[in-house]
Amino acid sequence: MSTTPVSNTTLAKRLLVGAWSLSALVSVVAIIAWGQDYQWKLTPLSAYQLFPLLGILAFSIMWSHYVAGIVREFLGVKKQGLKNYFEYTSYAVLALILLHPGLLILQRFRDGYGLPPGSYESYVAPGLGWVTILGSISLVVFLAYEFRRVFGDRSWWHFVKEAGDIAMLAILYHGLRLGGQLMDGWFRTVWVFYGLILIAILGYYYITRYFLKKS
Repeated sequence: MSTTPVSNTTLAKRLLVGAWSLSALVSVVAIIAWGQDYQWKLTPLSAYQLFPLLGILAFSIMWSHYVAGIVREFLGVKKQGLKNYFEYTSYAVLALILLHPGLLILQRFRDGYGLPPGSYESYVAPGLGWVTILGSISLVVFLAYEFRRVFGDRSWWHFVKEAGDIAMLAILYHGLRLGGQLMDGWFRTVWVFYGLILIAILGYYYITRYFLKKS
Protein backbone atom coordinates (compact mmCIF):
# COMPACT_ATOMS: atom_id res chain seq x y z
CA MET A 1 0.00 0.00 0.00
CA SER A 2 1.57 3.25 -1.11
CA THR A 3 1.03 6.64 0.42
CA THR A 4 1.32 10.01 -1.26
CA PRO A 5 3.99 12.16 0.39
CA VAL A 6 2.73 15.36 1.94
CA SER A 7 3.99 18.43 0.09
CA ASN A 8 6.01 21.09 1.85
CA THR A 9 3.24 23.59 1.17
CA THR A 10 0.67 21.38 2.89
CA LEU A 11 2.98 20.81 5.83
CA ALA A 12 3.54 24.55 6.11
CA LYS A 13 -0.20 25.22 6.16
CA ARG A 14 -0.79 22.54 8.79
CA LEU A 15 2.07 23.84 10.90
CA LEU A 16 0.75 27.38 10.62
CA VAL A 17 -2.67 26.26 11.86
CA GLY A 18 -1.02 24.27 14.63
CA ALA A 19 1.15 27.21 15.71
CA TRP A 20 -1.79 29.60 15.90
CA SER A 21 -3.85 26.98 17.71
CA LEU A 22 -1.09 26.37 20.26
CA SER A 23 -0.69 30.09 20.98
CA ALA A 24 -4.46 30.41 21.37
CA LEU A 25 -4.59 27.37 23.65
CA VAL A 26 -1.84 28.51 26.02
CA SER A 27 -3.41 31.98 26.11
CA VAL A 28 -6.78 30.53 27.11
CA VAL A 29 -5.10 28.36 29.75
CA ALA A 30 -3.34 31.44 31.15
CA ILE A 31 -6.60 33.40 31.30
CA ILE A 32 -8.41 30.53 33.03
CA ALA A 33 -5.64 30.17 35.64
CA TRP A 34 -5.64 33.91 36.25
CA GLY A 35 -9.41 34.15 36.52
CA GLN A 36 -9.65 31.18 38.88
CA ASP A 37 -7.00 32.71 41.12
CA TYR A 38 -9.37 35.65 41.71
CA GLN A 39 -12.42 33.35 41.70
CA TRP A 40 -13.54 35.35 38.67
CA LYS A 41 -14.26 38.37 40.88
CA LEU A 42 -12.59 40.82 38.53
CA THR A 43 -14.62 43.98 38.97
CA PRO A 44 -13.46 46.57 39.54
CA LEU A 45 -10.32 45.44 37.71
CA SER A 46 -7.12 46.97 39.09
CA ALA A 47 -3.61 47.17 37.68
CA TYR A 48 -2.46 44.83 40.45
CA GLN A 49 -4.88 42.21 39.19
CA LEU A 50 -4.21 42.70 35.49
CA PHE A 51 -0.41 42.94 35.28
CA PRO A 52 0.27 39.29 36.27
CA LEU A 53 -1.93 38.04 33.43
CA LEU A 54 0.07 40.04 30.90
CA GLY A 55 3.31 38.44 32.05
CA ILE A 56 1.86 34.94 31.94
CA LEU A 57 0.49 35.54 28.46
CA ALA A 58 3.82 36.91 27.22
CA PHE A 59 5.77 33.88 28.43
CA SER A 60 3.14 31.42 27.19
CA ILE A 61 3.12 32.86 23.67
CA MET A 62 6.93 33.02 23.57
CA TRP A 63 6.99 29.40 24.72
CA SER A 64 4.72 28.49 21.80
CA HIS A 65 7.27 30.17 19.51
CA TYR A 66 9.93 27.71 20.67
CA VAL A 67 7.61 24.74 20.16
CA ALA A 68 6.55 25.91 16.70
CA GLY A 69 10.17 26.58 15.78
CA ILE A 70 11.46 23.13 16.63
CA VAL A 71 8.49 21.40 14.98
CA ARG A 72 9.20 23.47 11.86
CA GLU A 73 12.79 22.19 11.85
CA PHE A 74 11.74 18.56 12.31
CA LEU A 75 9.22 18.84 9.46
CA GLY A 76 11.70 20.60 7.20
CA VAL A 77 9.35 23.53 6.60
CA LYS A 78 10.99 26.75 5.44
CA LYS A 79 11.03 29.71 7.83
CA GLN A 80 8.83 31.63 5.41
CA GLY A 81 6.01 29.23 6.26
CA LEU A 82 5.65 30.72 9.74
CA LYS A 83 6.72 34.27 8.97
CA ASN A 84 3.31 35.89 9.52
CA TYR A 85 2.68 33.85 12.67
CA PHE A 86 5.96 34.90 14.28
CA GLU A 87 5.57 38.49 13.15
CA TYR A 88 2.06 39.07 14.47
CA THR A 89 2.49 37.15 17.72
CA SER A 90 5.81 38.90 18.33
CA TYR A 91 3.99 42.24 18.21
CA ALA A 92 1.57 40.91 20.82
CA VAL A 93 4.43 39.69 23.00
CA LEU A 94 6.20 43.04 22.73
CA ALA A 95 3.08 44.85 23.94
CA LEU A 96 2.61 42.37 26.78
CA ILE A 97 6.19 42.51 28.06
CA LEU A 98 6.05 46.29 28.12
CA LEU A 99 2.64 46.49 29.81
CA HIS A 100 3.39 43.77 32.38
CA PRO A 101 5.96 45.82 34.36
CA GLY A 102 4.61 49.12 33.07
CA LEU A 103 1.25 48.75 34.79
CA LEU A 104 2.90 47.76 38.06
CA ILE A 105 5.42 50.62 37.91
CA LEU A 106 2.68 53.16 37.23
CA GLN A 107 0.38 51.85 39.96
CA ARG A 108 3.14 51.66 42.58
CA PHE A 109 4.16 55.20 41.73
CA ARG A 110 0.57 56.41 42.02
CA ASP A 111 0.32 54.66 45.39
CA GLY A 112 3.34 56.54 46.67
CA TYR A 113 5.99 53.81 46.53
CA GLY A 114 8.27 55.59 44.06
CA LEU A 115 10.02 53.93 41.15
CA PRO A 116 11.92 50.65 40.68
CA PRO A 117 13.82 48.97 42.08
CA GLY A 118 12.47 50.26 45.40
CA SER A 119 8.83 50.00 44.38
CA TYR A 120 9.41 46.41 43.27
CA GLU A 121 11.14 45.39 46.48
CA SER A 122 8.37 46.81 48.64
CA TYR A 123 5.77 44.88 46.65
CA VAL A 124 7.24 41.38 46.91
CA ALA A 125 8.12 39.27 49.94
CA PRO A 126 11.40 40.08 51.73
CA GLY A 127 14.41 38.53 50.01
CA LEU A 128 12.74 38.29 46.59
CA GLY A 129 13.67 41.73 45.32
CA TRP A 130 16.48 40.23 43.26
CA VAL A 131 13.93 38.10 41.38
CA THR A 132 12.19 41.29 40.23
CA ILE A 133 15.56 42.60 39.00
CA LEU A 134 15.99 39.32 37.13
CA GLY A 135 12.73 40.07 35.35
CA SER A 136 13.89 43.59 34.49
CA ILE A 137 17.13 42.28 32.99
CA SER A 138 15.17 39.76 30.94
CA LEU A 139 12.94 42.56 29.67
CA VAL A 140 15.98 44.48 28.45
CA VAL A 141 17.22 41.36 26.65
CA PHE A 142 13.84 40.82 24.96
CA LEU A 143 13.75 44.44 23.87
CA ALA A 144 17.27 44.14 22.47
CA TYR A 145 16.08 41.21 20.37
CA GLU A 146 13.66 43.57 18.62
CA PHE A 147 16.69 45.03 16.80
CA ARG A 148 17.11 41.77 14.86
CA ARG A 149 15.82 43.47 11.71
CA VAL A 150 18.77 45.86 11.89
CA PHE A 151 21.55 43.68 13.29
CA GLY A 152 20.31 40.16 12.56
CA ASP A 153 22.95 39.55 9.89
CA ARG A 154 25.88 40.57 12.09
CA SER A 155 28.31 37.89 13.25
CA TRP A 156 27.75 38.72 16.91
CA TRP A 157 23.96 38.57 16.77
CA HIS A 158 23.89 34.96 17.97
CA PHE A 159 24.95 36.23 21.39
CA VAL A 160 21.73 38.23 21.60
CA LYS A 161 19.70 35.16 20.64
CA GLU A 162 21.49 33.11 23.30
CA ALA A 163 20.84 35.84 25.86
CA GLY A 164 17.17 35.61 24.89
CA ASP A 165 17.18 31.88 25.65
CA ILE A 166 18.69 32.56 29.06
CA ALA A 167 16.09 35.29 29.62
CA MET A 168 13.32 32.77 28.90
CA LEU A 169 14.68 30.49 31.61
CA ALA A 170 14.98 33.48 33.93
CA ILE A 171 11.33 34.40 33.33
CA LEU A 172 10.33 30.79 33.94
CA TYR A 173 11.97 31.04 37.38
CA HIS A 174 10.65 34.58 37.90
CA GLY A 175 7.11 33.31 37.47
CA LEU A 176 7.59 30.36 39.80
CA ARG A 177 8.90 32.57 42.61
CA LEU A 178 6.61 35.58 42.23
CA GLY A 179 3.52 34.57 40.29
CA GLY A 180 0.43 34.38 42.48
CA GLN A 181 -1.18 31.97 40.03
CA LEU A 182 1.89 29.73 40.26
CA MET A 183 2.21 29.30 44.01
CA ASP A 184 0.30 26.01 43.94
CA GLY A 185 -2.45 24.25 42.05
CA TRP A 186 -2.81 22.89 38.55
CA PHE A 187 -1.27 25.86 36.73
CA ARG A 188 2.01 25.47 38.59
CA THR A 189 2.14 21.94 37.15
CA VAL A 190 1.44 23.35 33.68
CA TRP A 191 4.20 25.95 34.18
CA VAL A 192 6.68 23.24 35.18
CA PHE A 193 5.63 21.31 32.07
CA TYR A 194 6.33 24.40 29.97
CA GLY A 195 9.73 24.62 31.61
CA LEU A 196 10.64 21.00 30.94
CA ILE A 197 9.65 21.32 27.28
CA LEU A 198 11.61 24.58 26.97
CA ILE A 199 14.72 23.04 28.54
CA ALA A 200 14.44 20.04 26.22
CA ILE A 201 14.15 22.30 23.17
CA LEU A 202 17.10 24.46 24.21
CA GLY A 203 19.13 21.36 25.00
CA TYR A 204 18.47 20.01 21.52
CA TYR A 205 19.37 23.32 19.88
CA TYR A 206 22.66 23.79 21.70
CA ILE A 207 23.77 20.16 21.52
CA THR A 208 23.10 19.90 17.77
CA ARG A 209 24.30 23.38 16.79
CA TYR A 210 27.40 23.66 18.93
CA PHE A 211 28.59 20.38 20.41
CA LEU A 212 27.73 17.92 17.63
CA LYS A 213 28.74 20.45 14.99
CA LYS A 214 32.23 20.63 16.45
CA SER A 215 32.66 16.86 16.79
